[in-house]
Amino acid sequence: MGRGIGHSCAAALLLGMAVAMGAGDAFAVEERLRREDHDVARAALERGEILPLEKILARVRESVRGDVVGVELERDCGAWIYEIKIIGPGSAMIEARVDAQTGKIVRRGD
Repeated sequence: MGRGIGHSCAAALLLGMAVAMGAGDAFAVEERLRREDHDVARAALERGEILPLEKILARVRESVRGDVVGVELERDCGAWIYEIKIIGPGSAMIEARVDAQTGKIVRRGD
């Protein structure tokens, strides 16, 4: 008891409410969540908890060939992780998980 709703559970709840309210309201809720994510990422950058995305991408491009098509920043067991999706040679989807504080690729899935 006394446990709060996790971020993903809260997002799912808000998304469900938005769908029930209608498409226009759903877009407004999605935009609000996106702004909140942006604010959280900026605060982490200002506190020195994460590296700027441009530095992360430069390090990833040194190791992985292809075009970046998606980036997410998430908390995983207390650590900030960039999840980067890349279309590699032969149109293969590559997912690289990068420690956002050090820039080290911690997992790569081809």
